[in-house]
Amino acid sequence: MLPKDPYILLSFVNTKLRDEFETLEDLCAALDADPQAVSDTLAALDYRYDPAYHQFI
Repeated sequence: MLPKDPYILLSFVNTKLRDEFETLEDLCAALDADPQAVSDTLAALDYRYDPAYHQFI
């Protein structure tokens, strides 16, 4: 399950992407989450997924 708070979600997702997963899609598949929902939530904080860096920046 993913954190509900957007700022905690940002930290959680970026840590998982850095340490365990190659792509956002891999992370979401493992956690049974919707990549678009994660992206939309973090876009509200003005963060976008950058596949070149494997993180939200």
